[in-house]
Amino acid sequence: MAKEPGNKEIRVRFAPSPTGLFHLGSGRTALFNWVYARKLGGKFILRIEDTDRERSKPEFEKGIYESLRWMGLDWDEGPDVGGEFGPYRQTERLHIYREYLEKLIKENWAYYCYCTKEELEEEREAMISQGLPAKYSGHCRNLTEAPAGKTPQLIRFKTPEMRVEFKDIIRGNVSFDSSLFGDIPLAKDLDTPLYNFAVVVDDELMHITHVIRGEDHVSNTPKQVLFQKALGFKELTYAHLPLILAADRSKLSKRYAETSLFEYEKQGYLSEAMVNFLILLGWHPKNDKEIFTIPELVEAFELERVQKAGAIFNEDKLLWINGEHIKIANPQKISEFIKNKSREIHGKDFDLDFAKIFELGKGRAKTLNELVDVSGFFFDLPDYQWGLLTWKEEAPESIKDKLSLSREAILAIPDGSWGYEKISEVINLLAERHGKGQIFSPLRVALTGLKASPEPIAVLEILKKDESVRRIDIAINKIP
Repeated sequence: MAKEPGNKEIRVRFAPSPTGLFHLGSGRTALFNWVYARKLGGKFILRIEDTDRERSKPEFEKGIYESLRWMGLDWDEGPDVGGEFGPYRQTERLHIYREYLEKLIKENWAYYCYCTKEELEEEREAMISQGLPAKYSGHCRNLTEAPAGKTPQLIRFKTPEMRVEFKDIIRGNVSFDSSLFGDIPLAKDLDTPLYNFAVVVDDELMHITHVIRGEDHVSNTPKQVLFQKALGFKELTYAHLPLILAADRSKLSKRYAETSLFEYEKQGYLSEAMVNFLILLGWHPKNDKEIFTIPELVEAFELERVQKAGAIFNEDKLLWINGEHIKIANPQKISEFIKNKSREIHGKDFDLDFAKIFELGKGRAKTLNELVDVSGFFFDLPDYQWGLLTWKEEAPESIKDKLSLSREAILAIPDGSWGYEKISEVINLLAERHGKGQIFSPLRVALTGLKASPEPIAVLEILKKDESVRRIDIAINKIP
C-alpha cells in the first residue's frame, strides 16, 4: 500500500453539499479523488456537508449517492448503515465543532461579533469608496463586554497578519497575504459552524492527507490553513483542479454546467464513457491514448500530470468517447438495454437476438438511444414509397421478379439451417446469377424500409424466416 513520507496512508475525501443537482463538476472532483486513492491504495471518504439547512434537500443527497454509484465510485468508510458504509454528515457532528469553537474562543483566537448585516454592508461600501480592500474592520475584536442591546451575530477568527503558504501538487507553492482577509467568520453561533471552519475540523479528525478540489476553492485554502495552525492541526497537501471551460475558454454555460449526470444517462451515455471523458478534463496521460476502461485509468493516473490551465468541455468529444465505449461495451448489458427500450417504446416483447442487433448497430451509434433508433426497423418496419426499392433504372416488374426470387430462396432454407452462412450462400448465389445490385438493393429496402442500413444477410438472420417473408410480401405489393 502506498504511503506518504512519514508512513501515513493516503486519505482523500469528496465533500459535496446537497443543495443542488449532481453535475459534471461534482462528478469530476469525485472521480479525481477516487482514482488517486485507488491508484495509491489509499482511502476515499464521502462526507455530506449539509450545514446549510435551508438549501440542503434529501432528494439532492440521494442524487449524490445514485450518481456516485452510477459512475462506479465506491467509498471506504463511514457510519454503518445496514451493513454497509454510509457517508459522514456534518449535521451529525455539530457537538464536535462546538468543542473546537470553544477552544478557539478560550485561547483568544476567536471572538463574538455584534455587527449587523446592515452595519457590515455600510462599512464595506465605505471601504470600497476609499479604494480600500473590502474586509471586516475588526470593530468587535477587542470588546470586553457585549454592546448594550446587541446580540452576537457571528463568531470571528482573529486573523494574524502574515504570509500564508501551502503546497499545491498542480500549482506548486501558493502564497497569500492574510492582512487582506480581515477577521474571518467561523460560525453563526456555537451550534452553527460555517463551511471553512467545519471542513478543517473534519479533515483533521478523518485523517485526510490530500485535498483535491476545484480551482474555485483556492481562495478558501489560506483561511483553512490559518485555522489549522491555530488549532495545532497537521498540514495537508492540496491539488486544485482547473476550471471546466467552454470551447472558447469562456465560463461553461448553465446548459452544461448545471446539467445533472442523470440527464446524460437518459440521453444514452454510458457511465464508463462519462468517467473516461471527465478524467480527461484537465489530465493528460503520458501517451496519446484517449479511450480508457476504469481499471486502465487507475493504472495510468498521475495527479502530477493535471494541468493548471482551464479544461475545455467538448460535447463532440464526449459523443465520440461514448461511441467508442459502446463498441467495447459488455454485449449482455447493452442487449438488455435495447430489449427493455424496445418494449418500452412498442409496448410488447420481441423474439429477437438482441446481442446480434447490438453487434450490427454498435458502429453506427454514438449514444444508446441512437443505437435503439438505428435498430428501430427490427421492431417496426418504417413506411416507405415503392420507388425506394428501385435499383438504378430497373423496371417495376423486374424489381418484383427479383424480390420474388429472394422470397422463394429464403422459403427454401430449412428452419434447422437458418443462420448467417446458409443465408449468405443462398442470397449470394442469386446475386451471381441476377446481379448484386439487382438482388441486394431491393431486398435491403424490403427488410428495413431504408435505403442505407446494415447488410441484408445479417438482417435476414435476425428477423428470421417468417418476418423476412412478410416484409418482402409488403414490398412486392407496394410495386405498381
